[in-house]
This record gives sequence, structure tokens and C-alpha cells, in this order.
Amino acid sequence: MATVRMIDIAVNFTDGMFKGIYNGKQCHAPDIVTVLNRAWTAGVERIIVTGGSLEESREALAIAETDGRLYCTVGVHPTRCKEFEDSGDPENHFQALLLLAKEGKRKGKVVAVGECGLDYDRLHFCPAEIQKKYFEKQFELAYATKLPMFLHMRAAAEDFCEIVERNKDRFCAGVAHSFTGTSEEPGVNGCSLKTAENIDVVKGLPLERVMIETDSPYCEVKSTHAGIGHVKTVWPSKKKERYDQESIVKGRNEPCLVRQVLEVVAGCKGIEDINQLGNTLYHNTCRVFFPQDLDTAADALLAGSPTQPTK
Repeated sequence: MATVRMIDIAVNFTDGMFKGIYNGKQCHAPDIVTVLNRAWTAGVERIIVTGGSLEESREALAIAETDGRLYCTVGVHPTRCKEFEDSGDPENHFQALLLLAKEGKRKGKVVAVGECGLDYDRLHFCPAEIQKKYFEKQFELAYATKLPMFLHMRAAAEDFCEIVERNKDRFCAGVAHSFTGTSEEPGVNGCSLKTAENIDVVKGLPLERVMIETDSPYCEVKSTHAGIGHVKTVWPSKKKERYDQESIVKGRNEPCLVRQVLEVVAGCKGIEDINQLGNTLYHNTCRVFFPQDLDTAADALLAGSPTQPTK
């Protein structure tokens, strides 16, 4: 397998599945180290660990500090925004997030505010009004830390765009992750590649705006997905009950599989040179999340030939 430069911008390493726990049952030992080794071997050079609550963001930072190639976000997912009010002191909760984000940025580990946004598909977890209130509040985090935003939107386009527009001067850049609609800076994963309509949208995205992610352990590219025909690289897999560290866990997405997302994007756009596509998307990611490394990424980009669609 040729080594392609890749950054997975969204991995949920705080999820129980990476501790070997599935639906409350321990099926195997924690295996983040094994999962990481597989990712590094596949050509993944950096991973951003997603924070979705204050406690999860603390755990994400702790995980990020275990390896120089790991980074993280700090923020509260729309479905968790009730935690601000459940804390009994929403402002104190916000200040704890701000302190954590500043500490993590100082350490060179926190690279974005999020995952934050709106999710109207799951209002049973958190009402829309509370989601909107604390989505808007988190722009204060971005403004205070000068960090980009790591955004989430499901079935809430109008309210989402209105809030982003109102706060556009309070953040420098961002990505709409797990992208399934239309956006300025989309992060594409398996959930973005399910249907023929999804594929058509990806075809139309300007390459200089695209990043890739797994959102693992969720959002794998499944055999029923429209983009599966473009996948060229596969790993042996076994059910969790028959865990083998030489195989990926069947049904659990993991960072090495970001290679498949890259292959589907290449296939959708008719691009044959996957190395050059990888360099382009790597540069896009550095531009937003790792601007200090932009010169190095740009040099790598310029070293290759221009990415040309095939006819």
C-alpha cells in the first residue's frame, strides 16, 4: 500500500468502543495504541480527537498528550448542551471550558473549539432553544482563544447558518464536519458518501475546501454506501467477540480507514493521482488547524504535479 499523507480531523477516542466496551459490555481490552499503530502505518500523520462535553474534552486532551501526532478539540456537542444548565452554574461551566481550551492551546494540543453546532435530528437529548443558546455561547470560546471552529449540523440549516452569520467576525476559520449538505469548508466521512445524492454533492465540492475524517468509531464506509465501488484498500476484520489485534473490529470505524474516504473522494472526482489529492487535502487541513506548519505542507504540495481530473 502506497503511503499517502493524511490527517483524520475527527476521531472519538473517548468513546467506550476504544476501551473495548460495546453497549455496556466489555468485549476486549482497551486498544487505542493498536488502533493508532494501524493508522500511522496506513499513512495517517495526525489525528484530531473530538471533545463533545467538558469532561470528554478533558479526556480528549489527556489522550492527545500521549503522542506528538495527536491533537484535540474542546467544546460541547449540541446534544449535550443541557450540561451547561445541569451544572447549576452555566457561566462557571463555560469558564471551565475556556480555561481548558487555553491550557490545551498553550500545550500545542487544542486546535479547535467544538464539536459544537445544532442537531435537530436528536432533540430528545437537548431542546432546540438550549442548543441555539450554547452554540452561540461557544463563539465566545473561539473569540477568546483565536481557535477555529469544529462545527456540527443536522437538520438545522436555517438556524445554523443564521447563528454562524451573526458570529462570523468572532472566529477565524472552521470546518463543518461529518458533512452531508453544502458548506464553506466541509469535512467528509463515510456518512457523507451514503447515497448517490451525497456523491453528487462531493463531486461538486471545490478540492481546496475539503478535509477528510472518519468520525470513528462511527460513520464507516459501508458495503451498502454509494461510494463503496471506489474503495480500493481494505483491512481484515473480525467480530468484537473474536477480537484479534491484527484485525479491525467489524462494524467499528477507526482512523486507518480514512484512506477509504480519500479513495472515494478521488473516485467521485475522477482523480487518479491519490498521492497528490492527499497532499491537497493535507494542505487544506493545515491551513485551518495547523497554520504553523503551512509552509511545510505547501512545499509538499508544490513538489507534486497539479491534481488533474481524468476525462
